[in-house]
Amino acid sequence: MIRVTFLAHSGFLVELDGVNFLFDWWKGELPALSDKPLFCFASHGHGDHFAPQIFSLDDGSREVCFLLGKGIELSAENREKWGLSPETAEKCAVLDGNERMELPHGVTVETLPSTDEGVALIITYEGKTLYHAGDLNWWHWEEEPGDWNRTMEADFKRYIEPLRGRHIDLAFAPLDPRQGEAAGWGLRYLLELAEVQRLIPMHQWKDFSPTQRFLAEYPQWTEILLPVEQMGQQWNL
Repeated sequence: MIRVTFLAHSGFLVELDGVNFLFDWWKGELPALSDKPLFCFASHGHGDHFAPQIFSLDDGSREVCFLLGKGIELSAENREKWGLSPETAEKCAVLDGNERMELPHGVTVETLPSTDEGVALIITYEGKTLYHAGDLNWWHWEEEPGDWNRTMEADFKRYIEPLRGRHIDLAFAPLDPRQGEAAGWGLRYLLELAEVQRLIPMHQWKDFSPTQRFLAEYPQWTEILLPVEQMGQQWNL
């Protein structure tokens, strides 16, 4: 069984039988954590995806590993500012796009480049595959020049191509209401590209209405999309 808790924005706790995964936690109440090994991911350094509070989870209660997207610098200045001890810093790894890393307990992490900052994450564990997009999305803004939007589309499709035909048990991907009619373009492309079993939209800025509009336009994905309705919401999959 997989238990998922929506924390806020793009932050999720995913609890599996042997390990826990924490994605992009910067806000929201974190449920009490078990003593299972914890893999803590921050896709990139934007303030709505990363906060140094994550390092407080290395409190001796469990084994912890921090996987940080490129751009989250573990410089001496940042370590001092964050109160990051040398012992905790040794448990951190910074990931660039198109990397693959074998971690303890049979966890494998792969990364994709982002159309914004940092990386998207593909995690496999005991036959299950999870995908967290971070800010990898088909960003389209009407106020931007046409060339900018065309480049963004091309980059998104190129970066996400490794997911073509790939089985994904659970995906987290942006459905950003600020994009208006373009909000669902990236989501639709992902669902057409990969074999996604369940998908939870994210990056919604507390406006969850785009999910229902998306499903009204694409009812074929009603059984796949799990609408977010409130912070702290949980699913047992």
